[in-house]
Amino acid sequence: MSSKGGSPISRRAWLGATTGAVAAGLIKTQADAFKLDAQEVQVAADPTKVPGRLVSELGQRAPREQPRRLARRPGLSSSSGTPLQDLCGTITPSDLHFERHHAGIPTIDSDEHELLVHGMVDRPTVFRMADLKRYPEASRIHFVECSGNGGGAYNPERMRTEMSPQSLDGLLSNSEWTGVMLSTILQEVGVQPGASWVLAEGRDAAMLSRSIPLAKAMDDAMLAYGQNGEAIRPEQGYPLRLALPGWEGNAQVKWLRRLEVSDRPTMTREETSKYTDPLEGGTARQFSFVMDAKSIITFPSYPYVLPEQGWWEIKGLAWTGRGKITSVEVSTDGGRNWTEAELQPPILSKATVRFRHLWNWDGNETIILSRAIDETGYVQPTVQQLWEARGQRTRYHMNNQRAWKIAADGSWSGNSAIDIPIRLLSPQNHCNAVV
Repeated sequence: MSSKGGSPISRRAWLGATTGAVAAGLIKTQADAFKLDAQEVQVAADPTKVPGRLVSELGQRAPREQPRRLARRPGLSSSSGTPLQDLCGTITPSDLHFERHHAGIPTIDSDEHELLVHGMVDRPTVFRMADLKRYPEASRIHFVECSGNGGGAYNPERMRTEMSPQSLDGLLSNSEWTGVMLSTILQEVGVQPGASWVLAEGRDAAMLSRSIPLAKAMDDAMLAYGQNGEAIRPEQGYPLRLALPGWEGNAQVKWLRRLEVSDRPTMTREETSKYTDPLEGGTARQFSFVMDAKSIITFPSYPYVLPEQGWWEIKGLAWTGRGKITSVEVSTDGGRNWTEAELQPPILSKATVRFRHLWNWDGNETIILSRAIDETGYVQPTVQQLWEARGQRTRYHMNNQRAWKIAADGSWSGNSAIDIPIRLLSPQNHCNAVV
């Protein structure tokens, strides 16, 4: 979809028309911006003058490349977010995959771990990990997102403005998952007529459990024991987790120990008092499994500062639980005009995709934002549209458009949408989050 104002220009067309522009620095990227919280790194000696490190059993990151998860409050029930603004491509390194635990991380020996499949089946069976690994193996790339992701940009009474993409939407990660398709195991035990739900239960101290429609279990659900080429890490459910592509993370039960096939949902704690969406009028939206289309600009964003005007590359991530992202639009004037961004392959179903957009910034204060569109035609809504549909009390599925205000001076300013003061740092061009 083209912009309503001015002529949009693609990154590819811009580069083709300006030979040498990249090397000359005419196009500025995240590498050209200042990071307010950057850590000093000791400058190494000339590597051509001294021998390097020896081989080792495990690799390590370069001193200047030290991304970290952002841990929330300490406690058994807590979370840590992926540093979205510090990564490239779409695959999240396993050690940076976000965490969300309800009773800490259990220590489980895979050799003694068992999965019980019972209920409305012909052959109730206990599977050990070695048993599961005898079945045909499959690998899929999919995102996992906590349904509470983005809560800091939804409720105007507790919204912070100095938020990085990590603190705003860091409960999102994208991995290659490997395991056995759940449909294979269900066919093995023989699902009985009349069955329509499967209860999945974890082996952590919370014994977290969720009811999953049988249709999803027989479609693309996976019993995953591998992630990004290695065994799933303990934080992500070692030795076995339920993978439900495109669905909220809480339903993708970790440390999976039991599957009970039945003809109705079990109505566990995690699908009644929790993980339901309160609506206006005292009602609630239950079993809202699918994650709707969403996007976030990861640069420019807080805590980066644009040192000068000119051509800057806007980049970010988009994803949807309903298939593929078909387009992402970017606005650099607060949502008045929109221009289609360029999607960076691969564009996979129920996986994150990178988008890029060239922007000629004139140095004036402005608001930039993005909106994703998926193959169903769904368009990522504004926060006002989400408030109108669900009210302001919900705690889940907050996929409203994310915006960043870029300042040109040091004055205090208010957001025209909800009148929240935003601190702008002068004379540099500081990025703050706004609804």
